[in-house]
Amino acid sequence: MLRLIDTTTSPRDGGPGDGADAVLLDAYSRVVSGVARTVSPSVLRIDVRRRGRPRRGNDRSGGSGSGFVFAADGFALTNSHVVHGAHRIQAVGSDGRRFEAELVGDDPHTDLAVIQIRGEDLVKADLGDSRAIQVGQLVVAIGNPYGFQCTVTAGVVSGLARSMRSRTGRLIDNVIQTDAALNPGNSGGPLVDSRGAVIGVNTAIIMNAQGVCLAIPVNTARFVATRLIAYGRVKRSSLGLGGQDVPLPAALVLRHQLDVTTGVLVVAVEDGSSADRAGLAEGDVIIELDGEGVSGVDDLHRMLTDERVGVACTITVVRGDATLTLEVTPVEMS
Repeated sequence: MLRLIDTTTSPRDGGPGDGADAVLLDAYSRVVSGVARTVSPSVLRIDVRRRGRPRRGNDRSGGSGSGFVFAADGFALTNSHVVHGAHRIQAVGSDGRRFEAELVGDDPHTDLAVIQIRGEDLVKADLGDSRAIQVGQLVVAIGNPYGFQCTVTAGVVSGLARSMRSRTGRLIDNVIQTDAALNPGNSGGPLVDSRGAVIGVNTAIIMNAQGVCLAIPVNTARFVATRLIAYGRVKRSSLGLGGQDVPLPAALVLRHQLDVTTGVLVVAVEDGSSADRAGLAEGDVIIELDGEGVSGVDDLHRMLTDERVGVACTITVVRGDATLTLEVTPVEMS
């Protein structure tokens, strides 16, 4: 004889009807919907046109991404790869208004760009502090995946202090990892905390992975945006050499009591460059800049900031079996 078993649960059992769970879910929903209402008016769809080979009678190729207004005078942040090389940029607001936009500057090394749109009654998003975020906290991503205007997804901060390569090969540090779903077209949109403050600029997804999405921290975006508005570019210093990471012989590290076990092998020196004037030569291995250990090309990139342009500093290299300290004056990267 068949016996029917009651699989339902009562609120006392802590099942789906649990009143406490309903309260929590309602609170979660209110946070996400509140953030969406607050931030969506600042979010833009960025449509671009680039000159290219004629295609089906059209001499322009295009694409779209996302961005958001962060200043009342129409300055908006997006990704460099969204607008780089664009012949024409248009921004579409959440209310459907379309604006012509001008590229203020872009920085491929951090995959960030600033555009300016001309319009009235623009709503700016508040920028938060990416140093204050914690793994596990709620985040909301807003953008235009596949052209669907102001799509909202929610998740958590999955990890902090990640690194990723920009399209120029330079390492971007302190990247935020999130499982808030991103798709093509989300690039340049805001990643927002539960208070509606932008903590990151959505920039990439890991292909063939589930829920591994990356955002440039807003503190980096604020730094870059300030310089793009002021100069149209981010100033960085350069030595005028090409290098690659190499391990140092253990005996050499021990003999000279070095702080690093790897360095930057100089494989090319530009004629007349800072490195050339300082006496660096192919085959040298850079291990220090101004007394700070250099374990690889990424370390050297991080140290060559705009503050070092025109400022003399010391560079220590391994040449043969000896260490040699030279004086070098970095110049602004062209």
